[in-house]
Amino acid sequence: MTSTNQKALKEAFRQKKFRIGVFQLRNLTNQKILIGSNVNLDAYWNRMRSELKLGAFRNAELQQEWNEFGETSFAFEILAEIQQDESQARNYAREAKELEKLHVDELQPFGERGYHFKKI
Repeated sequence: MTSTNQKALKEAFRQKKFRIGVFQLRNLTNQKILIGSNVNLDAYWNRMRSELKLGAFRNAELQQEWNEFGETSFAFEILAEIQQDESQARNYAREAKELEKLHVDELQPFGERGYHFKKI
């Protein structure tokens, strides 16, 4: 591959727009949810699913229920998506995290409702 082709590929990747926003992973059996955010929702879902399939997800309760109920009992749902613009000054990660906090406050995914732990 020539240097020109490599530069073109790098530029194309840099220009690629990823889905940014807030998601919930919902257990279809008991309706418990995990809320999160990321600057690349599709890649993050792929990583989460891989970790869950390997038994290496960091939330033990969610991992246990994934093992018990199986992948088909869970739905990855986008709650809010941030539209990208050409502004280089925006901090999409911060925006997504702020939106995530709003959704957690609204949906209260604690105890029987979700996989989050209440902060004291």
